[in-house]
Amino acid sequence: MPRPPHVCTCGRTVPHGKRCQCQIESTRARNRRHDARRPSARQRGYTTDSQKARAEYLMFHPECVICGAPATVVDHITPHRGNKELFWDWRNWQSLCAHHHNSAKQRQERAQA
Repeated sequence: MPRPPHVCTCGRTVPHGKRCQCQIESTRARNRRHDARRPSARQRGYTTDSQKARAEYLMFHPECVICGAPATVVDHITPHRGNKELFWDWRNWQSLCAHHHNSAKQRQERAQA
């Protein structure tokens, strides 16, 4: 039996499991505001040297530490927050697939903040 639709705060009826267009637009606007205040990748320390180090690390640690899938991201276990020593410490790095970096790891970091 299908679940009933819900009513959004804007008054629109939305099918179960879907988000209202106003909520999608609100999230996009919030993300744009956040990105506008965020320093660029280069300002956060992600330079050509860091890309070379990332490629080398992934060569030695090719699998996601969570699921074993091919890793595409080198993640800082403890967020470096601009600390260059922590940024470059390989003991603070872990290989993750994009899925786990963008979901599980981000939830974990938000919970710690």
